[in-house]
Amino acid sequence: MMISTRGRYALRVMVDLAEHQQGERYIPLKDIAKRQGISEKYLESILKLLVRDGLLVGLRGKGGGYRLTRPPESYTVANILRPTEGSLAPVACLESNAIQCNRTSMCPTLPMWKDLSTRINNFFESITIADLLEGEPLPCPAPKEQELFV
Repeated sequence: MMISTRGRYALRVMVDLAEHQQGERYIPLKDIAKRQGISEKYLESILKLLVRDGLLVGLRGKGGGYRLTRPPESYTVANILRPTEGSLAPVACLESNAIQCNRTSMCPTLPMWKDLSTRINNFFESITIADLLEGEPLPCPAPKEQELFV
């Protein structure tokens, strides 16, 4: 699995907003783009996805921009990557809208892919924007016994 530029930039933007947001004030797109070194046009396409999923609120016009809809500790990395990446599944057969493979019942690798998918999701669900703001190394949580081979 490779996280796209869009997903990586979305995470950077969310951390940037968490770091610079003061109360109900909106942060202009141009300010975010300048700090992050991302073109305004590309950044706007990413922010639209985040607004659509309710992670941000956008306001046009004078005094407009973007702001978080809730505290940084309530956003997980998974919350941000899912709308920008479409899926966190490591293989196509585990995506939510995947067509059932005719080899599923006899696939010797499917349990491994399911385990990896669980670990990826648990990892990204365990990290918040607040954690990223702190800049501390993050431990990889071990999956719970019942989560293996789901």
